Amino acid sequence: MYLPRSLISHLYKHLLRTHHPLSPPVLVLAALDADSLCACRILTTLLKRDYIHHKIQPVAGYGDLASVGDRLVRPMRTTEGGDGGVVICLGVGGLVDLGTLLGFDVDEAGEEGMGGVTVWVIDSRRPWNLENVFGGLPSRSDADGQPSARKPEGTQKGRVLQSYQPREGGIVVFDDGDIDDDLQDEREAYCALQDLPDVDDDGEESDGSGESDDEDMGVADEVRSKKRKSWSDREEEDSETEEESQRPRQKRRSNSSTSIPSSPRRPAPRGLVSMDAHETPSRSHDPSPVSSAGPSEIPPSHLPPSTRTLRRRLFRMRRKHELVLRKYYGLGTSYSEPVSSIMYSLASELGRDDNDLLWMAIVGVSSLELYGRSMIGVGIGDQAKDEVGGNARWGGDRAERIRQILRDEVRRLNPPALIDAGRDINRWEMVGVIPTHARSPTDNSIRLSPEPRFLLIRHWSLYDSMLHSPYLSARLHVWSDTGRKRFHKFLAKMGFSLTQCKQSYTHMDMKLKRDLRASLLKCAPVYGLDGLVPPDAHVGRGREGWGFVRNWGFKACLSAADVGVVVGAILEVGKAGVVGLEGATWDDGRSSGDLSDAEGKVESEEWIARFWEAYDALENIDALRSALPTAMHLHRAILRTGTSLLEKRQIRHLRAFRMAVVKDGPDVQLFTHPAALTKLALWVGEAIAEQEREQRGKLGRGGKGTPLVVAGLNERRGVYVIVGTGGGGGVADVVGRRERKAAKDRKRTERDKKREERERRRKEREDARDEDGEDETEEEDSDASSSEDDEDDDSDDDDANRPRGYARNNFGNAFQAVVAETNARVRIDSFEHCVVEVRKEDLAAFLESLSLKAVVG
Repeated sequence: MYLPRSLISHLYKHLLRTHHPLSPPVLVLAALDADSLCACRILTTLLKRDYIHHKIQPVAGYGDLASVGDRLVRPMRTTEGGDGGVVICLGVGGLVDLGTLLGFDVDEAGEEGMGGVTVWVIDSRRPWNLENVFGGLPSRSDADGQPSARKPEGTQKGRVLQSYQPREGGIVVFDDGDIDDDLQDEREAYCALQDLPDVDDDGEESDGSGESDDEDMGVADEVRSKKRKSWSDREEEDSETEEESQRPRQKRRSNSSTSIPSSPRRPAPRGLVSMDAHETPSRSHDPSPVSSAGPSEIPPSHLPPSTRTLRRRLFRMRRKHELVLRKYYGLGTSYSEPVSSIMYSLASELGRDDNDLLWMAIVGVSSLELYGRSMIGVGIGDQAKDEVGGNARWGGDRAERIRQILRDEVRRLNPPALIDAGRDINRWEMVGVIPTHARSPTDNSIRLSPEPRFLLIRHWSLYDSMLHSPYLSARLHVWSDTGRKRFHKFLAKMGFSLTQCKQSYTHMDMKLKRDLRASLLKCAPVYGLDGLVPPDAHVGRGREGWGFVRNWGFKACLSAADVGVVVGAILEVGKAGVVGLEGATWDDGRSSGDLSDAEGKVESEEWIARFWEAYDALENIDALRSALPTAMHLHRAILRTGTSLLEKRQIRHLRAFRMAVVKDGPDVQLFTHPAALTKLALWVGEAIAEQEREQRGKLGRGGKGTPLVVAGLNERRGVYVIVGTGGGGGVADVVGRRERKAAKDRKRTERDKKREERERRRKEREDARDEDGEDETEEEDSDASSSEDDEDDDSDDDDANRPRGYARNNFGNAFQAVVAETNARVRIDSFEHCVVEVRKEDLAAFLESLSLKAVVG
């Protein structure tokens, strides 16, 4: 089932009404990323304010999620002796069938599988598992012992209505607007498949063995099962396939020797009648189909369709609906509204919004670009025409609308104080000076700031902040000596000496800090850095592209992007992982003797421990500041490793993507975490995309960009962690679309004026009784010119002509296909579809097979 956006607070209000001190605690399952972490902070704040007991359980992957289902979720069921309850999944489970993974199966006694447990699913990853969206209903065993879903009151084709009451449990997906707007065809196809009867392909009814059900449902079973498979699971499937292949195949035979109407194994009339209402016979069916008059006396036009004809129509309908679902799952991965934004919408709907919750939502939204999460999946952003600056390139128009809502919330919850109306600090904000300190010792407000695309500028030197910026380093080619000289020339053109730039930004000359933004706006376009800083604020555009900054008195001043960088570094490296500052090494805290972790269980426990460190740092500014050296060390390692890959030409170009392998060097152990490896892949991908633009004038592969695969060696476990990123094409350009729309409006206005002028002249010619032939010719010419204008307008709007799923990251489907075709030992356990683990010995065979797959939509 899915909860529409208009009813986002419906389930929470029901929980608030029904909860009492003896109720079981709410179980919160959170993924190990910054967005889910911020959403967890917002949700737990709401639960604390309403005195609702809850328990937080971090989840590292699908294997960990299945273990949590056995240990914590199944005992909650009433059939297991529990009292039911609520399980909330934040960034967890949107891509798999949670009913199967969490163990909500019908037990031997035939009791309902949910057992009074309601699961809320809030996830930004796409595609949805449609079994959760349109299914997820409580079930019981029917008379034949088969599980059958019961549609509770208050739902319509999986959509939760205002009258819905979650008494019996179920799986409810929180809709951010995509399901109601974009998945109506999939909704109709899924519901139609659920209503179709199960019929054997050989013309006989099912004998209850389950084999025919698997053959008939086809993709429907694939839809329900969408669970990540490990190497051991695939071995079991291969053995089952070999056993089935040894069975003799049954040849389909016709029943010409037997009268079809008299067959006692005819399918139930309910399913066949509901299949096609227009071809249902108007007369009622007699239990004995053979009448005394004989079949020869019935006119052929009045004969009911035979069982075989109805069965064939049934199979055609099934294949048609399965094709709709197959196309949806084949679109590739993408990201929709962040989980933290949805949780803040819930708090706002409940009237509980404040500055603390707003800041959590801002940090969660700002963190998405750090990991390349956009509406085309994990990949670099399309910055060819990006002139907004800041972080506005993520997600196109929809992301910009979310940011605009957050800016409005900042203005609403942080109005300027009357005592500060004439102070210099407000004049600095008008001219766009980057704030570095608070107004007063008690100032905890959130402000808008014209944040440039630098990294940790308030806590680093200006030189290092610009040098480690993925946006600037890719365009100036700082990995080469020529690029470094160009970078130094850029600073000199701005009027900034290297001595000033290499000291801490807070200790720089005040005049240089005041002139920084103006100098960047003047000199950046010369070097092709149009999106380095957001434009000036004015009435028409407002402060579009501006970032967010929060103060903690005189103690600290951090931007939302800085907090996202630090929290991500804690999750990927850990606060205790860096030993020393300059020339630091990395220590994961494990003893040298603990080297056996083939399944990654010890590694997952370490990641979960880092989750609690990051969770505490979000509310503890001292802990957040103490983790700044960790974030700096991680990004120094990204710059060193990326520069080494590019300088040594270790990036190879295969058929479908480029490939790089990180297997030696001082920082190789840092990139065993998939998120850290993703940041490295995005840094390298930015550099490759910029090289493609300089050489060809546009991105490669028809504007979709060349995908990149980066493999990092985990020597302790003997595996390679592989990340596949998109090439950067396909993201809707906010400014470009706005300019094209304005150009179309101007052309339309000019065309209307020309049409009015032609109409006026035509009337004048008719009054003067000119020749009709000339008039017709001129009219035809004018019509042809107007049609050419229409064609030009259509060709200008490239985004509207792109097919659904264009340029999306399709590495998840490609990984699954390679696993099914090869004997490579692979472990797919991450919530990210583009992450996979491969045994060290099987890397070459895996990449060779992967190069033959379509990895971009």
